[in-house]
Amino acid sequence: MTKRKQTKTDKVRAMLARPEGTSLEAICKSTGWQPHSARAVLSGLRKAGYTVKRQAAHEKGGPSLYRITAEPEASE
Repeated sequence: MTKRKQTKTDKVRAMLARPEGTSLEAICKSTGWQPHSARAVLSGLRKAGYTVKRQAAHEKGGPSLYRITAEPEASE
């Protein structure tokens, strides 16, 4: 059986699932997307049922961090 190729959205989902989360800049750098495209994926994940939290920057001018705090509920 062949393994499914990891998409960029899968890569972003894995970055967001890390305990420390990730920044918008890191998403853009790893995928090659523009910031508006990275934000669109965050919105898409929210629509898919993921809870994506934004943590404001710790220092002035620093990046905000995003992370998944809840997965979608399984539908029966």
